[in-house]
Amino acid sequence: MKPTVAASSPQLLRTLNARHILEYAWTATVFTASDLMAATGLTRATVIGLCDDLVQRGWLAELGNARAAGIYRKGRPARRYALRDQAGVVVGIDAGHDQMSATVADLRGRVLGHAEERILASSPESIERLADATTRRRMARSVFDAALAESQVDASTIFGISIGVPSPIDSAGESPPNRSGFWQLMNPGLLELFAGYAPLVSVENDANLAAIAEQSSSHGGGREVDSFIALLVGEGIGAGLMIDRRLVRGRRGGAGEMRFLDYVDGVRSANGLALMARQWGIEAIRSGHLPADSLLAKLDPDTLTESEVTDAAARGDDAADGILNRLAERLARICIVLGDLLDVERVIVGGAAALSLPTVIDRAARLIAASDDPTAPDLVPSALGREAVGTGAVEHALSLVRERALELRPGTSNVA
Repeated sequence: MKPTVAASSPQLLRTLNARHILEYAWTATVFTASDLMAATGLTRATVIGLCDDLVQRGWLAELGNARAAGIYRKGRPARRYALRDQAGVVVGIDAGHDQMSATVADLRGRVLGHAEERILASSPESIERLADATTRRRMARSVFDAALAESQVDASTIFGISIGVPSPIDSAGESPPNRSGFWQLMNPGLLELFAGYAPLVSVENDANLAAIAEQSSSHGGGREVDSFIALLVGEGIGAGLMIDRRLVRGRRGGAGEMRFLDYVDGVRSANGLALMARQWGIEAIRSGHLPADSLLAKLDPDTLTESEVTDAAARGDDAADGILNRLAERLARICIVLGDLLDVERVIVGGAAALSLPTVIDRAARLIAASDDPTAPDLVPSALGREAVGTGAVEHALSLVRERALELRPGTSNVA
């Protein structure tokens, strides 16, 4: 006999049923008790009682009945409900290595406020050129405060904060040490920094958040496939692995790290396309072998950007076009190796390269399609642009709130 369990069972069952109703409310607009009965299998009395409780707790709003709304004419008028989508807010922060942004959204994910700030011209191959930990913490707070001010919501209504960083993240929200110190610099105690601002705070790898966005956003490239990789390609390469519709993180959060590319012929590093475009462009300019009329030769190697290489190729420069071909071969090789390892249906390329090097993605996609590798994935550019990580951060924060909604109290401060 287990009297403790028996005594608590009615309350446990009520909590589980309340969660089912809230889960339905998050996917619906306006709904009735009959809608909930059909979706959950609960009795009318149970549904009405739970809805009354959720209205009292601030999660649901009871609207005018169906007859008053002019959509119900016979019999007992149906009571109508809706999620109070502004009962609280979430914040998604993209703490990138060269730019930070913050987005405040309501419980439907609608953006209420946004702010962003450039850090400095930097690259991960030179850690001395990156903003220090104090600066990164200050800037994370700065974009957070600015987005909150634009949203005009009270900080006490924040339910969840999710922060994306370009480093592996373990279960404690920390980044493991690496030889350069880059990972820990990218995550300088951000979980601790924001812990006092919301009851639910998490730090996550930026490529993982991009994968969440590609799966959940209406414009995401992963909505209609079960297994895909969100590849963030800029100065470096990071991968968010969505396998059988589940995000794979690994034991220490490093499942999407690409250091294994050091051992892949034709790649030999995890340097990103933007970095390699500049590096190869600078080498070509300084080689002295470019023809006098070369557009690439006229560019300043000290300030060269990947976009300038792309522009030179588009205007007919053979050397610049050759660099784009080399980049495409590199990207295609990476995608084919990933396809062989993980048997994914699609690789979605986001990050800086999706905007500055679209020709490379297109050429790589053609190389992959022409290969005879049976596990070669489709390759597509991300349609989410620079907002992928921030969008994923908002969605991740919302998922945390949905999981623990009944522990939260709308309309009151949830932070001790």
